[in-house]
Amino acid sequence: MIVCLCNALREKEVRGAARDGERTPAKAYRKLGCKFQCGQCLPLAQRIINSETATAC
Repeated sequence: MIVCLCNALREKEVRGAARDGERTPAKAYRKLGCKFQCGQCLPLAQRIINSETATAC
């Protein structure tokens, strides 16, 4: 699933960044070599990060 159209980021990439310890969309995107543009993806990205963090604990 595409999470961010502006950066063409996929869910698995955001989950990977979360598994690597990134806890905010801004930090996850930076780790992936980009930054958010329009911001519409931020709530979804945060939910994905929260989900990944919850399953890791």
